[in-house]
Amino acid sequence: MESIETGRRLLKATSWARAQEIETDQKKGLPHPPLQKPAPEGVSLVKLPDPKTLQVNPVSVFDAIASRRSHRRFTGDPLSLEEFTFLLWATQGVQRVVRDGVASLRTVPSGGARHPFETYLVVNRVTGLEPGLYRYLPLDHALVLLRTDSEFPSKVTEGCLGQEFVGQAAAVFAWTVIPYRTEWRYSTFSHKVIAIDAGHMCQNLYLACEAIGAGTCGIGAYHQEKMDALLGLDAEDEFTIYLAPVGKVK
Repeated sequence: MESIETGRRLLKATSWARAQEIETDQKKGLPHPPLQKPAPEGVSLVKLPDPKTLQVNPVSVFDAIASRRSHRRFTGDPLSLEEFTFLLWATQGVQRVVRDGVASLRTVPSGGARHPFETYLVVNRVTGLEPGLYRYLPLDHALVLLRTDSEFPSKVTEGCLGQEFVGQAAAVFAWTVIPYRTEWRYSTFSHKVIAIDAGHMCQNLYLACEAIGAGTCGIGAYHQEKMDALLGLDAEDEFTIYLAPVGKVK
């Protein structure tokens, strides 16, 4: 009970009024962190279709919200590259870079326009993509293939505490957070903001799935160390924060 009460006190203590009093790195004039984690040297980028050219079934906002459910059963059908691109754009698509490169406006809201997340993707069945682990580069609207491994489905299932439907998905969105992107502006207030921002991002994925006959299920129950290791993270400056398997549904 003490740990629960401590957590509640910390959550309430990170108030906006308190954040205004903190001398953040932004106020100190320190350089802002990069808006995007760079691609590894020497790799080729997989360019994605222009979002403006994507053909998506028209679905009203009312119908998308009314139909939204968590899905844990997927068909064996693949996602097309266009559908996959639409989901990436819907969750982290960049509309424009602002404030001389300090911030970016995207398809989801983020406190201070900090957008502290990186999108890793365990691709199993996406037309035109080799199965493997990818990372989305939103500023480039491209993918980078990090590595291939035929055991990714079983490994990501293990990382999600044996939830078999995760490895059966056409693709798994594995979002990581680089906290300093938000801490640079908001210091200790950042961690409430990051939690809120993660919800915005996954809800966009849920609603976008409704437009392509797919489904998803947000997952917070995962093994932190195993997922960080699977994605190749240092687990300090960047770590896993949320997962969402996506697949076609009946």
